[in-house]
Amino acid sequence: MITFYPGPSKVYPEVPQYVREAYDAGVLSINHRSLEFMEIFQRVTQLVKEKLDVPDSYTVVFCSSATECWEIVSQSLVRNRALHIFNGAFGEKWYRYARHLTSVDDLGFGREELPDITKISMDGADLIAVTHNETSNGTALPSEWIQELRKKFPDTIIAADATSSMAGVILPWEAADVWYASVQKCFGLPAGLAVMILSPQAIERVQAVGEKGRYNSLLNIYDQAQRHQTTHTPYVLGIYLLMRTLENRESISAINDQLEGRFNEWIKMLQNLSYVKLIADNNKVQSKTVIPFQAEPKTINQLRQQAKGKGITLGNGYGNLKATTLRIANFPAITNAEIRQLMDFFANFAPENLSH
Repeated sequence: MITFYPGPSKVYPEVPQYVREAYDAGVLSINHRSLEFMEIFQRVTQLVKEKLDVPDSYTVVFCSSATECWEIVSQSLVRNRALHIFNGAFGEKWYRYARHLTSVDDLGFGREELPDITKISMDGADLIAVTHNETSNGTALPSEWIQELRKKFPDTIIAADATSSMAGVILPWEAADVWYASVQKCFGLPAGLAVMILSPQAIERVQAVGEKGRYNSLLNIYDQAQRHQTTHTPYVLGIYLLMRTLENRESISAINDQLEGRFNEWIKMLQNLSYVKLIADNNKVQSKTVIPFQAEPKTINQLRQQAKGKGITLGNGYGNLKATTLRIANFPAITNAEIRQLMDFFANFAPENLSH
């Protein structure tokens, strides 16, 4: 079965080999306070910076999931209140989680739009939360928009959920202070691990807030990371697998170019199909890694069922878009040959009995 589900998605084919290597080397049984683990921790954080072109001054730490990162940001980085800017289900979920932990304001916007930065008012907020790539509807914030946001609010902490884009596209690292992503998407790994990347300004805020009463308090996570350790027994295998896959990956610029080329092919093809329509026509806001389209519910069901019969799993729609949309993952672990197979399926698909 070939999966194009946008998370958890396809893992790199070398992952089973890496798991075996970990077992044979005793990695699955090492103590997380041991020198062996600290060497893996140090190596993988170096690789994240090297392969993703992260500034040297930024700090890499690990969490269990992007959902956990929602809580960490709210509890450890907000002094007064936060402003959440979103246009989809996952951005809204982050906002709803945050309401239980701190004072929050929200600014929603449409799928075809970008918020007017000149009209954004902080009203006492000292953190801005944005979703860089909204998995639910396949939209993304352009780098230029985030950079403009940084210019207007240079002293405000900006936190970006990059779950569907980190390790797939070039990110404007210095335009935000917190970036995070789960690894089951563009990293091409099994779920259970998240990568969080922090600017020096974010570290200063964490230390100023001083929140350390929870097991996942960011101040504790940062302090332990300085010793190449974690606050609790971590997903050691996941961290090892991240190290091994990064060792054998191309640079982010090469991966970005590959995914952008495939994205352009997808858009061209979907625009030529009579039975589907892109969710967002504005190419300035289209995600390069999650490509959704809409159709009649009967067509959606036929596509899903016929694809399954050919050994292909399509990504369901999400939330209020579930019945009328499908989502295609354009992640690095998916091969060009698999992309071509799915494109051939769409080209030969014919909707049945839509008039009844």
